[in-house]
Amino acid sequence: MIIKDLFKTVVSVLTVLVVIIVSRKFIKVLAQAIEGNIASETVLALLGLKIVIAATTFLPASLFMAVLMVLGRMHREQEIAAIASAGGGVSTIYRAVFWLVVPLSVCASGLSMVAAPWAEAQTELLMHQDRENSDIRGISAGRFSEYSSGELIFYTENVDVNGRMHNVFVQNKQGDKLGVVNAEFGKLEYLPGGLYLILEQGERVQGIPGQKDYTIETFREYAVLVEKKAIAFVPRIEALPTEKIWKSTTVTEIALMQDRLNVPLGVLILAFLAVPLAKSSPRGGVYGSVLIAFGIYFSYGNLQRINHSWVVSGIVPSWLGYFWVEALLLIVGLFMLVRLYSWKWVALKLTGKVTV
Repeated sequence: MIIKDLFKTVVSVLTVLVVIIVSRKFIKVLAQAIEGNIASETVLALLGLKIVIAATTFLPASLFMAVLMVLGRMHREQEIAAIASAGGGVSTIYRAVFWLVVPLSVCASGLSMVAAPWAEAQTELLMHQDRENSDIRGISAGRFSEYSSGELIFYTENVDVNGRMHNVFVQNKQGDKLGVVNAEFGKLEYLPGGLYLILEQGERVQGIPGQKDYTIETFREYAVLVEKKAIAFVPRIEALPTEKIWKSTTVTEIALMQDRLNVPLGVLILAFLAVPLAKSSPRGGVYGSVLIAFGIYFSYGNLQRINHSWVVSGIVPSWLGYFWVEALLLIVGLFMLVRLYSWKWVALKLTGKVTV
């Protein structure tokens, strides 16, 4: 019963958190797609990748909230008291909780070690490809567009289904000279040297503004360089695969590896902490100790972020890393468990005079 309720609640809470976070980030992606910086076919791929990253990040928090909600309800409805009257104690509750938590921690390991880095790498690759192809996506019939840092101004009346442009106007600046080109047709092609706009059946006027020596010529085909520089692909450190940083001696990569290990550890320790936190009186509020739980999780999350900068800057030794934060959270959980059942119960338990 506990495992079933926990699983449903974890899925529900994780879905809500992922939808909220991904929706906020996805608004920026849609804005870039509207501006032509991201291809429309890339938008759904980015959405799926961001869901994987967000699910990895919020799985420990979702499980923490789920345990609080399920066990808190069981305390208020006297279900825990009924289990205790049947001979089940805290160890019974922990066994039920960890039957779900252990598989989830394994899943969290796979997400943080493999899936999330892969999703980060794919996101960086897709964004890089879109930056390279931004000039092609910027074509819109009936609108003036700037390319190559404003050196090229482009306009076309119509673009057919094959990408062929009709009635094209181009203003191209080369040093002090300004060129104006009118052509019946045009198309974009990648040629040696970069991206070119190939114009057909038109006229070109070139000269220096303010002077009278202009060159006027007609052409059958004329090519205008749109973009010649290649954009280097430099992925962020978060996109590095785990096998590459596993034995790294670089401080930033050590901190990144500890970030990834922190996800499955957080699932285990937060679940351990949530069991005593979930205890509430029958007349207590809906969430019982939710304020205390929120304060503990808020402190835990901030300590993680601060500790990352401490590891990178050398304030905290890299061998210690994040593990002191996990140890501190474990001590808090043990203290709350002892406080819940009293020191006398602990003494009896250690001496074997009570079985739970």
